[in-house]
Amino acid sequence: MQEALALDATSQAELVRSKSISPSELVTAALERIDALDNGINAVIHRRAEAALAEASSPTLADGPFRGVPLCLKDLGSHSAGDPAHDGSRVLREAGYVAREDSWLVSRFRRAGFVIVGRTNTPELGLVGVTEPESYGPTHNPWDLAHSPGGSSGGSAAAVAAGMVALASGGDGGGSIRIPASMCGLVGLKPSRGRISMGPTGDESGLAVKGVLSRSVRDTALALDAIAGPGPGDTAFAPPTVRPYGAELSERPANLRVGFLAQNADGTIHPDCEAAVEHTATLLESLGHHVEPSHPSALDDPQVFERRQVRIAMTALLGVIGLGRTVGRELDAEDVEALTWAAAERARATSAEDYALAVEAGARLTREMAQWWLHADLLLTPTLPVSPPLIGTRMPKAHDAFNEREGLGTLGALTAPFNVTGQPAISLPLWWNSAGLPIGSQLAAAHGREDLLIQVAAQLEEAEPWAHRRPPLGSREAAGAAS
Repeated sequence: MQEALALDATSQAELVRSKSISPSELVTAALERIDALDNGINAVIHRRAEAALAEASSPTLADGPFRGVPLCLKDLGSHSAGDPAHDGSRVLREAGYVAREDSWLVSRFRRAGFVIVGRTNTPELGLVGVTEPESYGPTHNPWDLAHSPGGSSGGSAAAVAAGMVALASGGDGGGSIRIPASMCGLVGLKPSRGRISMGPTGDESGLAVKGVLSRSVRDTALALDAIAGPGPGDTAFAPPTVRPYGAELSERPANLRVGFLAQNADGTIHPDCEAAVEHTATLLESLGHHVEPSHPSALDDPQVFERRQVRIAMTALLGVIGLGRTVGRELDAEDVEALTWAAAERARATSAEDYALAVEAGARLTREMAQWWLHADLLLTPTLPVSPPLIGTRMPKAHDAFNEREGLGTLGALTAPFNVTGQPAISLPLWWNSAGLPIGSQLAAAHGREDLLIQVAAQLEEAEPWAHRRPPLGSREAAGAAS
């Protein structure tokens, strides 16, 4: 059973279809691995052992492409009926809040045949790029427990990297899928704005999108086929797909024009991240693509960062208001983390004019970036400006929440612009540093071109596979030490 868990979700589903393994056996193995490892990692904060086993053995389990495959859900926004939904928040945990219905995303996961085995840790309201909420404590990186797995989908990334599940859900409002994918050695695709419905309560026109974290490109592609598509009342739409994303896996594009940006707008980047992206650039050239230093000049505009901070603050304020509505009272500073409250207070102090200018700046960035893609196919950048940090070293202080070097959003310096523009971008695990920690490279495409990202990602995975790489927690000895 443990050998089956080491496979990607596509292979697990094939085992179920061939009756080599039953859904119940596969789910049992996932639950046992969570029990064995998670005391040392703290990725899965709500376990669904009884419900998952009942669903796995039920004759009504959907006969979808991932029938019987265990799945973890990020405990932010992806509600599953009857399960806790705490959004990284102490006030919802103390209230014992339980979701009344499935989000549309979760309904689609269920229709695909996934069995939900647990919900994963996330920072409060998903505001930061590390996963260290006061409500549930920090999640640890399976590659080195002293380091962060990133955030805000850090619990999901850690669960996949540790082999508890092959695939987990995530959300990305500034890099929250791609940041933990980079830190945990996974594939992390941020789809185009409007590709996946945020219903029934979410809004597709904002910065955030939903997606998955996985260990293989094909899992990401086939999962996207299962969950993509608009819903009634959606506020934004991605261009319709021509064919299933799974069909793109066999394509091997040639002679693509790839722009290459190895620095932050402010010129700072960790040598590990620069080495990783240089390696990916060389690999792309060896595959016949034309790579040259080039990037949209709009990324160099300091106002891009400044205006995005206004929108981050507004996200925090709306989140605090939403928490209050859920528990039935107006919240005060004692109900949320100091950082969350500071961000919300920043939003309250923001004028309507400043917010309008921030939205306008986002629209201008989107138009300017789109012009660059008229003459290029892809942009290659580091996913992150830093290597995986030690736990406790990248959580912004409340009084410094909007510091341009260490505040909210700084880990997403290279990822967040594509949340503003709505373009798809993917982080791929093509490099490990001398300490054995994974360092991701990011590829971004024009709006609606997830197909091209999947084609090139599959090409890179074939040229330099990463499936054989496993964190040290994969051994029985490490599992015992972690617990």
